[in-house]
Amino acid sequence: MTSGLYPGPVLLLLCLLLHGSEETCPSMCLCTSDTVSCSSSGLTKLPQSLPSSSITLDLSYNHLSWLGPGSFNRMPRLENLRMAHNQLSAVGQAVFHNATGLRHLDLSSNKLRVVEQHYFQGLWRLEELLLFNNKIAQVESGTLNGLSSLKKAYFSLNQITDFPFFSIRDHSHPFLTMLDLSSNRMTTLPWEDVKALPGLVQKGLFLHNNSLVCECSMYSVFWHWEMRGYDSLKDFMDEHTCLIYGDSRASIRFLRHNRFFQNCTVGKTVTLPVTVLLSSIVVSEGERVRLDCQTSLGSTDLSFTWLSPSKGYITQTSINDNLINLFPNGTLEISAVKVNDSGLYVCTAVDIKQTLNATREVNVTVVRPTAESFNTGYTTLLGCAVTMILILMYLYLTPCRCGCCKQPRPPAIPIATYDPSSFSSIFSPSASHRERPKIQSNKHVAFMEPVMEEQNGCLKADTDQSSLQWEWETSGRTKTPYSGTSSET
Repeated sequence: MTSGLYPGPVLLLLCLLLHGSEETCPSMCLCTSDTVSCSSSGLTKLPQSLPSSSITLDLSYNHLSWLGPGSFNRMPRLENLRMAHNQLSAVGQAVFHNATGLRHLDLSSNKLRVVEQHYFQGLWRLEELLLFNNKIAQVESGTLNGLSSLKKAYFSLNQITDFPFFSIRDHSHPFLTMLDLSSNRMTTLPWEDVKALPGLVQKGLFLHNNSLVCECSMYSVFWHWEMRGYDSLKDFMDEHTCLIYGDSRASIRFLRHNRFFQNCTVGKTVTLPVTVLLSSIVVSEGERVRLDCQTSLGSTDLSFTWLSPSKGYITQTSINDNLINLFPNGTLEISAVKVNDSGLYVCTAVDIKQTLNATREVNVTVVRPTAESFNTGYTTLLGCAVTMILILMYLYLTPCRCGCCKQPRPPAIPIATYDPSSFSSIFSPSASHRERPKIQSNKHVAFMEPVMEEQNGCLKADTDQSSLQWEWETSGRTKTPYSGTSSET
């Protein structure tokens, strides 16, 4: 027995269940396919329900003051989180526990005072971190640990006095190219840690508008960067200032006016070389190369150390390669360079007595020999020339240019009787004029017509080949234009 239930109530119940399970967009937000914008909505706390499929969430220009644990647990696909211009003073534990896919995090223009090391735990995919325009006075040492994908970090317009430079290394942050610490309150930095930063980080390190104290170690670092033409210095030449003896009333633009640092070339050892001489050379693979270490130090009692891109540090006591030799005057010799020897070679000369040092930098580019490419081009050019000569020979040295050359006897045309009318049709000018288009229309070789004319000339020279021609020449007859009859002279 079949049931006679009406399907209407069942469908209605299913629709209600589905509608209740669907994720709804908060009334104060605007939702699209993968973006939720709750900007300028007067929020004091996060909405209870947010679509889990969202990739971008904009909560900027609100009144949020706290982010608790698991605030974004239901948004595993979240990649962009914008929370600028709120009232955040702290970030709780495990806030981004289930949002490890974040790539862009904007916490700028808030009220953060301390950036604790647990704030960004688990965000190993984070590429851009914006913390500028807060009230940050301290950045804990482990704050950036684990952010292995970080490319840009903005800490400007804060109150930072110290920063954990030692936590940034090539292996920990291989993609970091910008670190903005401008407009803070740093006075003295650990310059040894700054020098140890990866080259890309140093190139993108912004330190202008701070309260740095004028000292030789500080000036040496910036002068070294200026020699390399870093944009972080070139674009903010006038904003790089330091305080003479720490006095805030005696501020100088040390990149414009460097008289105060003239004595930094003498006296106690500075952390970076006093003078850097730059040069570059290009050599072919397998050649012998000598790199001199000429510096501004005039003393003869110097010790030299080279830093090579492929061999590391080279000293007179550490050489274990027969192809490398370091002379007492600091010259480095490589007997046969290879392509992988290309790179920047840095020689450091140290005057132990006067506690001075200077460096010499040589950029070496090793290229493969170009002999093979030259031989190939020469061979191609020679082949083209030979081909052209053969073509010219074929054009201008065609057969039957001389009157005595013999051609194969043409097939004999049987002539039954002497017919003046037919004979005149062959030699009359009008007939030859009419027959020329036929010859040209059937040509398939460009040289057919000249060859045929030369063959006719050879045929005329050979009197034994045609009795008709012999009779005509011996009779002394001339041919008048064809009119049906012929006349004799």
